[in-house]
This record gives sequence, C-alpha cells and structure tokens, in this order.
Amino acid sequence: MGRAGRAAIVERLPGLRADWRLDFVVVNGENATGGMGVSTAHAKTLLEAGIDCLTLGDHAFDQRDMLQFIEAEPRILRPLNYAKSAPGKGVRLFEAAGGRKVLVAQALGQVFMKRPFDDPFSALDAALKSHPLGGLAQAIIVDIHAEATSEKMAVGHFCDGRASLVVGTHTHVPTGDAHILSGGTGYLTDAGMCGDYQSVIGMEKTEPLRRFLTGMPKERFTPATGEATLSGVYLETDDRTGKATKIAPVRIGGRLQEATP
Repeated sequence: MGRAGRAAIVERLPGLRADWRLDFVVVNGENATGGMGVSTAHAKTLLEAGIDCLTLGDHAFDQRDMLQFIEAEPRILRPLNYAKSAPGKGVRLFEAAGGRKVLVAQALGQVFMKRPFDDPFSALDAALKSHPLGGLAQAIIVDIHAEATSEKMAVGHFCDGRASLVVGTHTHVPTGDAHILSGGTGYLTDAGMCGDYQSVIGMEKTEPLRRFLTGMPKERFTPATGEATLSGVYLETDDRTGKATKIAPVRIGGRLQEATP
C-alpha cells in the first residue's frame, strides 16, 4: 500500500527469503502506486526485491502503463475473471526452487464490489481442473481478491483439497483465522496490507475522517507514509500431495503485534 508498503517489501523481503528459506513468494501489488494499481517502475522494484509472482486486483490497470507491461512480464497476474479483453493472464504455472511447479491463480469476488465481474467459482474451477494438485503442480496458491468474508470463505471451501492455499486480499485488514481446512488447504480470509496502520486502510486519516463526518470530500486520498507493517501468511506444504502442513500469519514491524512462523 503506497510508498510505505513498497519500502517494507524492499527492505525486509530479501532477509526473510534467506532466513526462512522461502521457495516461492507471492505479493499482491494492487495498491502499490499511490494506493491505485501498480506502475511499471514500481512493479520492477518489487520484483527485484525477490518476488516470484505479483498479483493485481480490481485496480489492475489504474496505472495505464501496466496494460503493456503485463504482456511482457510473466510474473505479473491480473484476475482470471476480469474483462475478457484485458491483457495478461490470471493463472500461470511457475517453476520454484528445486524445479518444483507452483500454480498461482487470482480471482475477483462479486459481493459488494463496485463493478460486476464474472463468476469467480467457475473461473477457478477451470484452472484447478487443468492443473491437479500433486500432479502438474506441486503447490497451488489462490488469491481471492474480494470484499465479503463470506465469499472468501466459500471460495476456500470450494477449493479445499484442490489448492495448497487460499488467501484473501483487498480489505487491507489482516484476519486472525489462519487454519488448514478439512481437505488439506491452508486458508486465511485476508492477509492484510503491507502499509502504515496508523491510517484508514492505508490512507492518511484526515480526509477519510472528514468524509465520514461531513459526507463531503475536500482533498484526494493520499497513502499514509509512516512505518509499515509487513503483513502476510506463511505456508508449508507436503512435497508429495501439495497440501498444507503448516500455516501462520506474518506481521512484522510497524504497529501490529509481531508474529512469525
């Protein structure tokens, strides 16, 4: 989320990759540039920090240069169920450490979103059927970019046993429900934001407060620039089945209580 979130990734991710011996890292870059999408320059900076896959969201193409860059950069994914004419892809099979294959897919939710998107369940179903867990893909990560917790949970159960991890993004608020579902899929309703939590979902708080109190805008929203908390989720999987064996929230630095795997 904004400059503070980018700094948290650039400063901390290289050390985390080494210390935790991470095989594969996915980061949602949906709000990396001014809170609205991610520019080509900022995407390059984040990828250079050690990201294997950068996902987008409903603000995927707010930064117009991403329309061209996503076609040239296979590590960036936009939602599967975005407009059919949109550039880029919403699912891709990546090669991780040791030659293992990791499938990453992202879908947008429909509930409480500002514009209607295609059905995320059928889009994910097709992707998972074409890449069975433990077969073509040793691990599968699903990013469900949605507003409603109920819809994210439904996607988790829909993918249970067919994905290694279903993790929600979009609301900027980390949830405390990291657990392994009955079929072996790790689940977290929302990973939270990498950003300054002394804010209103990452935005400097004065203008959002004014609008809530008066109903009238005065200025544009601007991302908060204080020290960011790096928020996310850590997952370990079984090499044979691809199912989750351990899941833990990640909250490092800033104003949230630190929690590490």
